[in-house]
Amino acid sequence: MAFSVPVTVRGYELDINGHLNQAVYLQYAEHARWELLRAAGIQEEKMIASGIGPIVLENNIKYFRELHGGDEVTVSCEFEWAGGKVFKMRQFVTKLDGTVSAQIDVVGGVMDLKARKLVADPGAAMREIAESPEVLGL
Repeated sequence: MAFSVPVTVRGYELDINGHLNQAVYLQYAEHARWELLRAAGIQEEKMIASGIGPIVLENNIKYFRELHGGDEVTVSCEFEWAGGKVFKMRQFVTKLDGTVSAQIDVVGGVMDLKARKLVADPGAAMREIAESPEVLGL
Protein backbone atom coordinates (compact mmCIF):
# COMPACT_ATOMS: atom_id res chain seq x y z
CA MET A 1 0.00 0.00 0.00
CA ALA A 2 1.35 3.43 -0.92
CA PHE A 3 2.06 6.07 1.72
CA SER A 4 0.68 9.55 0.93
CA VAL A 5 0.59 13.08 2.28
CA PRO A 6 -1.80 15.94 1.51
CA VAL A 7 -0.57 19.18 -0.07
CA THR A 8 -2.44 22.32 -1.10
CA VAL A 9 -1.01 24.23 -4.09
CA ARG A 10 0.03 27.72 -2.97
CA GLY A 11 -0.15 30.81 -5.15
CA TYR A 12 3.56 31.56 -4.97
CA GLU A 13 4.30 28.12 -6.49
CA LEU A 14 2.61 29.01 -9.79
CA ASP A 15 4.40 29.97 -12.98
CA ILE A 16 3.52 32.67 -15.49
CA ASN A 17 0.94 30.33 -17.09
CA GLY A 18 -1.00 30.15 -13.83
CA HIS A 19 -0.23 26.51 -13.10
CA LEU A 20 2.12 24.76 -10.71
CA ASN A 21 5.75 25.35 -11.68
CA GLN A 22 7.40 22.17 -12.89
CA ALA A 23 10.20 22.33 -10.30
CA VAL A 24 7.70 22.38 -7.43
CA TYR A 25 6.60 18.84 -8.26
CA LEU A 26 10.08 17.72 -7.18
CA GLN A 27 9.67 19.61 -3.91
CA TYR A 28 6.32 17.91 -3.29
CA ALA A 29 7.90 14.52 -4.02
CA GLU A 30 10.80 15.24 -1.64
CA HIS A 31 8.39 16.41 1.08
CA ALA A 32 6.41 13.17 0.78
CA ARG A 33 9.57 11.04 0.97
CA TRP A 34 10.70 12.76 4.19
CA GLU A 35 7.22 12.36 5.69
CA LEU A 36 7.37 8.66 4.80
CA LEU A 37 10.68 8.31 6.63
CA ARG A 38 9.21 10.11 9.64
CA ALA A 39 6.19 7.75 9.59
CA ALA A 40 8.62 4.81 9.56
CA GLY A 41 10.29 6.22 12.67
CA ILE A 42 13.42 7.39 10.91
CA GLN A 43 14.47 10.90 11.88
CA GLU A 44 17.39 12.77 10.34
CA GLU A 45 19.35 12.54 13.60
CA LYS A 46 18.97 8.75 13.64
CA MET A 47 20.32 8.46 10.10
CA ILE A 48 23.27 10.72 10.83
CA ALA A 49 24.07 8.79 14.03
CA SER A 50 23.94 5.55 12.00
CA GLY A 51 26.28 7.04 9.40
CA ILE A 52 23.84 6.79 6.49
CA GLY A 53 21.67 9.07 4.38
CA PRO A 54 19.20 8.55 1.54
CA ILE A 55 20.12 9.94 -1.86
CA VAL A 56 18.30 10.45 -5.13
CA LEU A 57 20.21 9.22 -8.15
CA GLU A 58 17.55 9.84 -10.79
CA ASN A 59 14.14 11.52 -11.13
CA ASN A 60 11.81 11.17 -14.08
CA ILE A 61 8.59 13.19 -14.13
CA LYS A 62 5.63 12.72 -16.43
CA TYR A 63 3.11 15.56 -16.33
CA PHE A 64 -0.51 14.69 -17.10
CA ARG A 65 -2.78 17.48 -15.81
CA GLU A 66 -1.97 20.98 -14.65
CA LEU A 67 -2.53 22.13 -11.09
CA HIS A 68 -3.73 25.59 -10.03
CA GLY A 69 -3.57 27.60 -6.82
CA GLY A 70 -5.78 26.11 -4.12
CA ASP A 71 -5.89 22.63 -5.68
CA GLU A 72 -5.66 19.94 -3.05
CA VAL A 73 -3.59 16.89 -3.89
CA THR A 74 -2.06 13.83 -2.31
CA VAL A 75 1.53 12.87 -3.01
CA SER A 76 2.15 9.15 -2.73
CA CYS A 77 5.30 7.06 -2.32
CA GLU A 78 5.76 3.38 -2.92
CA PHE A 79 9.10 1.55 -2.73
CA GLU A 80 10.34 -1.24 -4.95
CA TRP A 81 13.20 -3.05 -3.26
CA ALA A 82 14.78 -5.08 -6.06
CA GLY A 83 18.11 -5.92 -4.46
CA GLY A 84 21.48 -4.40 -5.18
CA LYS A 85 22.68 -0.96 -4.20
CA VAL A 86 19.66 0.97 -5.45
CA PHE A 87 15.92 0.99 -4.92
CA LYS A 88 13.10 2.43 -6.96
CA MET A 89 10.16 4.50 -5.85
CA ARG A 90 7.05 5.52 -7.73
CA GLN A 91 5.23 8.64 -6.68
CA PHE A 92 1.96 10.15 -7.89
CA VAL A 93 0.59 13.65 -7.44
CA THR A 94 -3.17 13.10 -7.47
CA LYS A 95 -6.07 15.53 -7.17
CA LEU A 96 -8.78 14.67 -4.66
CA ASP A 97 -11.12 13.66 -7.51
CA GLY A 98 -8.61 10.94 -8.49
CA THR A 99 -7.08 12.76 -11.46
CA VAL A 100 -3.35 12.05 -11.67
CA SER A 101 -1.44 15.26 -12.28
CA ALA A 102 2.06 13.78 -12.38
CA GLN A 103 4.05 10.60 -11.94
CA ILE A 104 7.56 10.75 -10.51
CA ASP A 105 9.82 7.71 -10.84
CA VAL A 106 12.83 7.79 -8.55
CA VAL A 107 16.00 5.73 -8.37
CA GLY A 108 17.63 6.10 -4.99
CA GLY A 109 20.18 4.64 -2.68
CA VAL A 110 21.56 4.91 0.82
CA MET A 111 24.95 6.53 1.20
CA ASP A 112 27.58 5.61 3.76
CA LEU A 113 28.32 9.14 4.98
CA LYS A 114 31.97 8.40 5.84
CA ALA A 115 32.93 6.37 2.75
CA ARG A 116 30.71 8.57 0.51
CA LYS A 117 29.60 5.43 -1.35
CA LEU A 118 26.34 3.53 -1.66
CA VAL A 119 25.74 0.83 0.93
CA ALA A 120 25.45 -2.69 -0.48
CA ASP A 121 21.87 -3.30 0.77
CA PRO A 122 19.81 -0.11 1.21
CA GLY A 123 16.75 -2.04 2.40
CA ALA A 124 18.69 -3.70 5.20
CA ALA A 125 20.25 -0.38 6.22
CA MET A 126 16.84 1.30 6.46
CA ARG A 127 15.19 -1.69 8.17
CA GLU A 128 17.89 -1.60 10.85
CA ILE A 129 17.02 1.94 11.94
CA ALA A 130 13.28 2.02 11.23
CA GLU A 131 10.77 1.69 14.05
CA SER A 132 8.07 0.71 11.53
CA PRO A 133 9.84 -0.87 8.52
CA GLU A 134 6.50 -1.97 7.02
CA VAL A 135 5.87 1.70 6.10
CA LEU A 136 8.91 1.34 3.82
CA GLY A 137 7.60 -1.88 2.34
CA LEU A 138 10.22 -3.89 4.25
